[in-house]
Amino acid sequence: MSIRPRPAPGADASPRPGQLAGGRSGARQHGAAGRIDWPATLCNGRPQRRADLVLRARSRKSAELWLVIVDASASTRRHGALAQAKGVLADTFEQAYRQRARLAVLHATGTQPRWLWQGQKASTQLQEWLDRLGAGGGTPLIEALQQAQAWLEKRQRQKPGESQRLLVLTDGRLRDWPALQPMACPALLIDIEGGEVRLGRAQRLARELGAQYRTIAELPGIGR
Repeated sequence: MSIRPRPAPGADASPRPGQLAGGRSGARQHGAAGRIDWPATLCNGRPQRRADLVLRARSRKSAELWLVIVDASASTRRHGALAQAKGVLADTFEQAYRQRARLAVLHATGTQPRWLWQGQKASTQLQEWLDRLGAGGGTPLIEALQQAQAWLEKRQRQKPGESQRLLVLTDGRLRDWPALQPMACPALLIDIEGGEVRLGRAQRLARELGAQYRTIAELPGIGR
């Protein structure tokens, strides 16, 4: 499950430069060199040497950051909620790696939330953490959301060109909480609450955050 719509197969792959000057993909070049701008080059006459070529910068996708908040409180042990959430997280980490997005991961469990990752690229360390992830303790989710909001606002000032998205996984089993401000970026909340008796508080939480709301049962291959 990606925070953004999954691209068509192969759409996130980057072509590799050829090994030889006469190869099918051309000579190996650095991204900064760019491609030859033939109209501009030929306006200056027929090029006689490499220095006569006019180059244009390669187009680049804007940098992306995916911020993930994981509610791993004791209540998420019920009905396999956390186990299903781990499947969503594994897919999210894989997609972030393939799409070269940076990740920030905030773990909401115990007495206070804890940052595990803050803007780095995905790596095997995240999968190792996910393998060990268990549920227990309290639910400092509201504190995590407040921390995330402040962190996002600071990062947006530092990196104004970065595209940011938020993913929250929670069962919503919280007591009353103070009014929340909408998040500073597009957000998706996935409700992992299971069982026959449900409080349904995650949907209210999503509304306050201005986030899209989905239940984990709606995700293909996860909730069925």
